[in-house]
Amino acid sequence: MKSEELSFEQAMERLEKITARLEEGDVPLEEALEEYKRGMELSALCHTKLKKAESDLAKIVTKEGEEPFQLDGEE
Repeated sequence: MKSEELSFEQAMERLEKITARLEEGDVPLEEALEEYKRGMELSALCHTKLKKAESDLAKIVTKEGEEPFQLDGEE
């Protein structure tokens, strides 16, 4: 399954498995690099999905006539 097809939850689960495996320290260097690269791709995917969810939520809140949704640190 391509990373674009993964749900947020599936991507997080895979990322957690990669993290646990790398933290064990028994992974050969070349394999560790590939796992790290895959983990970074999954992390970026999760970040993108979270940003989209935040944007969608902001649109919903605004449509309902409530105050626009603001993220922490935004003014």
